[in-house]
Amino acid sequence: MLKQKTTIMLNIAEQTLASIVTANHQTAPVLEKYSLDFCCKGKRTLAQACTEKGISVTAVLQELEASANTGSDMIRKFTEMTPGQLIGHILVKHHFYVKQSMPVIVEHLTKVAVKHGDSFTYMKDVLQLFSHLKNEMSLHLQKEEVILFPRIKELEVIVHNNQNKIIDKNYIAAPAGIMENEHDEAGEIMYRIRELTANYTPPAEACTTFRLVLEELKAFEEDLHQHVHLENNLLFPKAAALMEQIRNSYL
Repeated sequence: MLKQKTTIMLNIAEQTLASIVTANHQTAPVLEKYSLDFCCKGKRTLAQACTEKGISVTAVLQELEASANTGSDMIRKFTEMTPGQLIGHILVKHHFYVKQSMPVIVEHLTKVAVKHGDSFTYMKDVLQLFSHLKNEMSLHLQKEEVILFPRIKELEVIVHNNQNKIIDKNYIAAPAGIMENEHDEAGEIMYRIRELTANYTPPAEACTTFRLVLEELKAFEEDLHQHVHLENNLLFPKAAALMEQIRNSYL
């Protein structure tokens, strides 16, 4: 029994971070805890990612096992969702959150940079970085909502109705590729912010707003990781599969 358990754990260690979260969404907080990026850098295996960060893979595996056994009946079956259902979830859970939270975070960062920027100069850099991210993310969400998501839903209708329609091979691949690149850029910006703030750690003399905005930034990055994971590792592959199904119907 012990040998079997050890084999399972070793197998998990050789799985990619993205596949671990795809199989069980409740493992995401464990990877977040250890700053293991399962979205933009999700193609690395757990073992590789732990080695890069000097983290004990055994400790991470034990926590992953515990999370997998906790409330498993409440795990959202993202892998079983249709592309349309995934899009609905992403819009309600993530796009809405991003639109609501970004202006608030910028407001709080501005207050901190004005009042404490001379003592903690890195917060001026954080304000600049996040303000840039806010502008980029606003355009990014618009492109997804106006261009990519409607195209994916269109493919779903074509497949559902068995329509014989010729679709250009880049109809999904081109905009999805752009979105993935922008996901990487957003992830890099938040990684830089996490570095500047020492993993969102407030200084001892930090005021309430200072502490609050660091918590907001941490929550934003965690949401971004889940958001990007759902798109890069689930929605876009599902859309590509629809595309392949349509193209095979007229080849």
